Parts: sequence; structure tokens; C-alpha cells
Amino acid sequence: MAAPLMLLDSASLYFRGFYGAPASITAPDGTPVNAVRGFLDIIAKLVTTYRPGPVVACWDDAWRPRWRVDLIESYKAHRVARTLADGTWAEDVPPELTVQVPIIREVLEAIGMPPVGAVDSEADDVIGTLAARATGPVDVVTGDRDLFQVVDDARGVRVVYTARGMSRLEVVTDEVVQSKYGVHAAQYVDFAVLRGDPSDGLPGVAGIGEKTAAGLLSAHGDLAGIRAAADAGQGLTPRARASVVAAADYLDVAPAVVRVADDADVPPAPTEPPTPDADAAAALAARWGLGSSMDRVLAALAG
Repeated sequence: MAAPLMLLDSASLYFRGFYGAPASITAPDGTPVNAVRGFLDIIAKLVTTYRPGPVVACWDDAWRPRWRVDLIESYKAHRVARTLADGTWAEDVPPELTVQVPIIREVLEAIGMPPVGAVDSEADDVIGTLAARATGPVDVVTGDRDLFQVVDDARGVRVVYTARGMSRLEVVTDEVVQSKYGVHAAQYVDFAVLRGDPSDGLPGVAGIGEKTAAGLLSAHGDLAGIRAAADAGQGLTPRARASVVAAADYLDVAPAVVRVADDADVPPAPTEPPTPDADAAAALAARWGLGSSMDRVLAALAG
């Protein structure tokens, strides 16, 4: 079997690095670098464990894309710190992490994984696009369950799920999605729409939780089938029918918000494993005090 293309949900992973490594980890000049070192350690473990071929650091060029907000105004609204002069939004991120993001970008460039983003697109959309284009196996690394929608056993696309921690990584296939939620990965967008997700500001359909959503999808196949049954007054309890009918405006737009793009404007994925720039990596390691974390990731990439 060919080595998989590995797609990193970069923000998900550097947030994990930030909260997983002590805040006392600083550069020689006192700049916090716990997220930088934590992210490097995560990459080293992933490369050592899963032995990917190419690795892409997928990036949020827009963490709250305008087109999604235009469809559902509450999308990620609770995470907005302030509105910027250009009408975009600054995310509520600890300042100790914000200062590290440019360093993370520099370090990724040096280790041969230049960040890849797309205009007005989230990293999820970059991941969805590159996964859709892939002709071989793909490992998507994320702590975001929304990306379960890209799982495709037939094409060898799976998720390496980090939500339980780096010592308890979970490989998510369609069977795992079914065991967790009672739906297939191909039904996950409709399932998430029905259930909603407070962490993304998606209200869902009132009175429909995970169990009811799974039952409706099992009975009717997809959201279109559920809505048709509700309109016909067949196959739903009166309460569920009333909820689905009342949520018509939300259901008209929510699938487009939840579904990751498969056509983002991103370059083709690399075809070879990362090739670090040893001199640049050494210079950054010295400047920012990255020490053993940089050593580990370079050793992992060297195979």
C-alpha cells in the first residue's frame, strides 16, 4: 500500500500544542513558544506513527468565511473578538498563542511543509479539496469531528482523530463513524445539520439530538428524504415533523455551511515527502529555542 498523503488541520493541532505544553516554555528572548514546540512534537509523532508520504499543513486563510456567515449569521459568532477594518473578524485567541502563529508558519516552511490556504476558506475546505483530488490513501489529522464527512473507505480516506489526546489517537473509518453516531460518513453532513453544533454556532433543529437524527437518517436516507417525509406527513412523529417543518429556512442553507468544499483554489498536493531546509531549521531552532522538538521532527522526517 502506498504511503498516505497526510493533511494536517494546522490550527487544530497548534491549539492542542499550546494547551498541551507548559506556558513556561519560552524562547531566549522570552517569547512563548509552547505552541511551536508542541506542534513540532505532534508532527514528529504523526510522521513516526503513520509514515506518510507527502504532508500538507492546511491553513485557515479565513477562520470565519464571509460566505458561511452570509448563510448563517451565528456561524462561529461567539468566537469573534472584534470586527476588523476590512469587515473580517479577529478570533478570540490568547495573545500568548497569537504571537506564535507567525513563528509556526516560518517553522513549517523550514521543515518542508509550507502552509496551504485558500481565499475566504477554512483549513477544512483545503482538506476537503485535497482529499477529493487524491488518487491514493489519505490521512486527515484533526480534532474536529466535522471532518468525519470526508471519510471514504473505498478511496482510503480516513481521519486520525486527536480529540482524546496524542497518546490516544483514533483512526476513524466509516465503521467507526457508524459505531459512534449510527450514520455513515456520507450522511455525516446531514446528521450534523440536524443535530447542530454550539461550538460552531449552528443551532440544529429544535428537539432533534444525535439519537433522533440518526434514526431519521436511517429511515429516510438523507436530509432531502426526511424533509419530503415531513412535508408528506409520513414516517415522522408529530413532534419531529413539526420541528423539521419549522426549521425549513435553516435547513435550506445549513448543509452548504457544514459541508466542506471540494473545489477550493489550492495548488496540487505535493507528490513527495517533505524536504526540510536544514540550515533554515537550525537557525530557527537557535533563535526560538526549539531544541529537541526540532531535532525530533527532523529525525522523523528523515525516516
